Formats: sequence, C-alpha cells, structure tokens
Amino acid sequence: MNYVIVGNGPAGTAAVEGIREADAKGRITVISDEGVVNYSKPLLSYLLSRKLKKNQLAHRPEDFYVRNGVELWLKKKAVKLEIAENRVILSDGKAVAYDRLLIATGGVPIPLRVSGKKTEGIFSFTRLREAEDLARYLKDNAVREAVVVGGGLIGLKATEGLLGRGISVTLVELADRILSATFDRRASEIIEGALKKEGCRVFLKNTVTKIAGDRSGKVREVILQNQVKVPCQVIIGAIGVVPNLEWVKGTEIRSDRGILVDEGLKTSVQNVFAAGDCCQTRDFFGGAPRVVPIWPSAVRQGKVAGFNMAGGKKEYEGPLVMNSVELCGIPTISVGLTDPPEGNGYETMESLQEKKGIYKKLVLRNDRIVGALFVGDITRAGVYTGLIKEAMKVDELRDHLLKETFGLIHFPREYRKHHVTGEGIEV
Repeated sequence: MNYVIVGNGPAGTAAVEGIREADAKGRITVISDEGVVNYSKPLLSYLLSRKLKKNQLAHRPEDFYVRNGVELWLKKKAVKLEIAENRVILSDGKAVAYDRLLIATGGVPIPLRVSGKKTEGIFSFTRLREAEDLARYLKDNAVREAVVVGGGLIGLKATEGLLGRGISVTLVELADRILSATFDRRASEIIEGALKKEGCRVFLKNTVTKIAGDRSGKVREVILQNQVKVPCQVIIGAIGVVPNLEWVKGTEIRSDRGILVDEGLKTSVQNVFAAGDCCQTRDFFGGAPRVVPIWPSAVRQGKVAGFNMAGGKKEYEGPLVMNSVELCGIPTISVGLTDPPEGNGYETMESLQEKKGIYKKLVLRNDRIVGALFVGDITRAGVYTGLIKEAMKVDELRDHLLKETFGLIHFPREYRKHHVTGEGIEV
C-alpha cells in the first residue's frame, strides 16, 4: 500500500503512527512545504523570547521518520489534487501517486485588511519560519515598540514572546475582551490584568484602520479606530486562521468551512482522508460539524485517520475543545463549553480566590459537566476532563467538585474502575 500524507504537523505525524499500528510495511511519504522536520507551534513564543532554542521545539525524536520507514519530502508544496489519477501535483511539477491520501495541511493566517498593509515590518505568527523572520527583523532593526492585532491565543503568545524580549507591546482586540473564544469574562480579565502588569497596553472594541510607514517604507505607526496613534516598528497580525483548502478546490472533495469528513475521517472521496485544522468534524457534544484548530484534536484525528487508511476501523468521537496554555506565567486550561448562553438548562459553579489569582468554573447541564475553566491552578484538570468525556452524572459529587481536596476518592466505588483513569485499577 502506498500512503501519502500532505502536511507534517501534529495530524500528519500522528497519522504515521496510526498507519504503523495497522500496517508495518506499507510505503509512507510525508510532504511538507516547510523546511524543518517537525516542531511544536505552541512553543514558538518561547523561541521568540529566547527561552528555548530551535532544536528544543521538536515534538518527535530525530529518528522518528527513519524508525517508521517514512520518506520525508521537505520544501515541497502541494498545489493540485488529481482525484481520478490518484496523484498530488507539487509546485515543482512533480506528480506523487498514492493509494491512500491524507490531507493534513492545517490552517493559514487571515491577512490584515487595512490601508498600508504592504509596509515592511508586518508579520504573522503561526509558523517557525515566521517566528524566525520576526526575531531577525526585531534584532536587525532594533525594534522597541510592537502592535499585536488580535487577542486570541496566537496574539497572546506573540505578545508574551515580544514582552520577553523587552519590547513595548500594544494589543488591539475587536471584541470586548481578550480570549473571547476560549475564556469567560472573569478569566479574560485576570489575564488582561497580568498583561498590563508586564507593561502591555490593551485596546478593546478597537481595531487598526491604517498603517503608516517611514521614508524607507518600514512601519512607523498605526492608527486605531478610535483615532489613537500608536508608534511601532513591527505589527503582528493574529486575527485568526482558516483551513488551507485552496489546493483542493474544484475537486470532488466536499468542504464547508473545512473539509467535510465522516466518523472515520474519510472525505467524500473513498481513498482520501483529512485530519487537523483543515477538516470539519461533528462536535463532541453532538452539534453541527465544526473546525476546531487545536493541537490535541489534530493529534487524535491524525491517529484515527492513519489507522483507518491502513484498513482499521476506528471512529473519531468529535473534537472536545480544549486549550492548556501558560500566559504571563499563569497556568490555564479550558475544556468544553466554558461560556454558555443564558438559559437552555446550563448552570455554573464558580470559585474565585482573588488574592491568589485563582479562578475555577464548571458548567453543567442535565447534571453532567460540559465545561471546565481553570486559571492560576490547574490541579486535577485531568479528572474534570475525564468527567466531561465520560458524561458522568455528578449529583453525588456536587459538594466536593470545587474543593481543593476533590479527587477520585470522592467517586462512587463502581466508577473508580475504568472511569476517568481508564486504567482498570480500583482505587
């Protein structure tokens, strides 16, 4: 069997492992338009702040590809897919034949749509090359001030990396709070307060309307919607990412926001699969199909897709939205639905230790936890995640759920086995 994987991110590498679970001998070719073997995107901010070196970003060991019998093609971009011929066309004109194909091309950053966007000194922050180019530009131009447009996770990590280099940062967010897609208002305010303590200026309900350059064509300042002028020598665009679908448009592969797949990650074409940030799957809670561009989902999807490509039969349970990230030295984790709409049977349980900067929140529906949010203390987050995945009723646990002592000991005996730990060990 001849397997071809387009994309070498978390979904692509996990797919290699999934294939090898079911097929030890098939030929695997991995195609990547990047020039590095593999790296962890969540660590890019630490590279920017010089806390980590490039060789510390890998999420698989050096011998991963050799050990798994993978032919790795770097700096090769897929530009066309010929379904009838079962082949991928690369930018250099080469055609790569396949028996089974995995599309794991991830997402691409949404460009800033603003006057003056062609001025030198504007960067994205989603790839290693972009982070390296940014770091080089900061050094070569003795950058003192930066503007980050977008207050999501990418924007926050870019901000953190810039602050770590001693650069003055202004963060501009269109919504009424930062991290609005991930956190509720209280959690967002805690992180915003921490940013401000580190010297970051934050403009909410605002955006950049114009970029002005100096005589050499480099960024000099931005003008905000409220007419405030912010001097800067660098701009980071972090307003979001969209699935990388351009090269498969016009084919028989069905797509919406992302490539549509079934429970086995198979597309509308029998021998073509998709995984990661480029695909759209059913929601974990049974809702409409959606794109969930997060690392854990990409890994899980890649594993399932790879296994099924090799003839296995696994179902992907749907993405459970989960983000675990440290921001300004504060550990945070959000799982599931953390900011539910009013009504619809949702209830919340909250605990705030303001002096310690610790905030905990659980969202329940029908006596089951459907969301968990922790800021400042993420102890036992895995237990709550297990409760969400198991859809376990928690009526007997309510009095203990947010206590610091909460743990497996509070569970009914029949649930201590298999449930949550999944290890089949009674505790």
